[in-house]
Amino acid sequence: MSSLTARIALEAYRLAGMIAYPLVSPYLAFRAAKGKEDRARRDERFGFASANRPQGPLIWFHAASVGETSAVIPLIREIRRRGIHVVLTTGTITSAKLAATRLGDEAIHQYVPLDLKPAIRRFLDYWQPDCAVMAESEIWPMTIMELGRQDIPQILVNARMSDRSFARWTRRPALAEALFENFALVVAQSDIDAQRFRDLQARQVLQSGNLKVDTDAPPYDSAVFARYKKQLGDRMTWAAVSTFEGEESAAATVHRALKDHNHQLTIIVPRHPERCDDIEAMLVAQGLKVARRTRDDALTPDVDIFLGDTIGEMGLYLRLTEVAFVGRSLFAEGGQNPLEPAMLGCAILSGGQVQNFRDAYQALARSGSARMVRDTEMLAKGVHYLLTNDAARRKMIDAGFATVHDMRGALAATIKGLEPYINPLTVKARLLPKTAQS
Repeated sequence: MSSLTARIALEAYRLAGMIAYPLVSPYLAFRAAKGKEDRARRDERFGFASANRPQGPLIWFHAASVGETSAVIPLIREIRRRGIHVVLTTGTITSAKLAATRLGDEAIHQYVPLDLKPAIRRFLDYWQPDCAVMAESEIWPMTIMELGRQDIPQILVNARMSDRSFARWTRRPALAEALFENFALVVAQSDIDAQRFRDLQARQVLQSGNLKVDTDAPPYDSAVFARYKKQLGDRMTWAAVSTFEGEESAAATVHRALKDHNHQLTIIVPRHPERCDDIEAMLVAQGLKVARRTRDDALTPDVDIFLGDTIGEMGLYLRLTEVAFVGRSLFAEGGQNPLEPAMLGCAILSGGQVQNFRDAYQALARSGSARMVRDTEMLAKGVHYLLTNDAARRKMIDAGFATVHDMRGALAATIKGLEPYINPLTVKARLLPKTAQS
């Protein structure tokens, strides 16, 4: 692809957005009806602000969903400590709730504007960010081009490039260069990711490690935890967390296979809680008794499945067990973050489709804190082994703690890379009157 062809492709993308613009509102209304959009804040998706812009320097952070939001929270807090304001955009209701729970008024939350020129320009004209920081793999052509047009520095942090995305961009090198050259800095998770961004003509690339390792352990309500622990007594537990379609059925199969041996409670925490009504119906159809967190059901001895259908309580669910299967890895591709289970004291099981978290899984597997399973039968054997072998389970847990500790340092490395961009804003913030800094 030539540079001319790349320009034509980007112009075609812009024109397609203009043509589609009138159809977006009905589409968002449809998504809102399905519970996938916040109906009351739909205008934010068109770039209309629902909060006042504070006086002084401001950085726009964008994190697509829950995992990316969790990863950038420590970075946002460091930016706020320097007196710089933050507007954080996310794309999902779950990530918005997480931001509200974890950050409160430390950052202004808005839903991310659609990647259409009128929405992006409206957003930028109102917020006037001094810098834009995107998390992981957020590559939106119109957003990138409009930020470049307004000379707003763009930085990609905790950046990763999947095998599939790299292959796709490699087939379009001129288009990749036209977009990636707009990034003032890319801070990559791994050496492989860093080299891929360099190959795609990103100008300045650093390697930091994974910010998710430097996040705090997920919070939990100690009173709720104590109540559930009392109800469980000496029952064994295991959890299937961040599950996708098909993996809840696999967890049910494992539960039925092991029930007579262990009398265990199975905890299932779907990646998308809105699926829980269907999941409960599937479990009940199999003769299993289900307790749901949103109903505040008691974990009585006859309960088979504890369905974690809330947002922001992974810290509770993982603290109720020492064995965790991490989903999107058995019947779906990409994997989910295994670091939270490791830092909360769980022996980890996972399917093999973990491309998006390859480095984390490799580190955990090398230390013996994570084991991969091929199918449901192998998962059942792994769960049974870990529930009945205290020494093996404890060894995996201890290895997980050590691995997470050794992997830390990404936050400090990221801050160091950002200093040329945030230090001038820190000075600017300190020169403001005290009333303008709040």
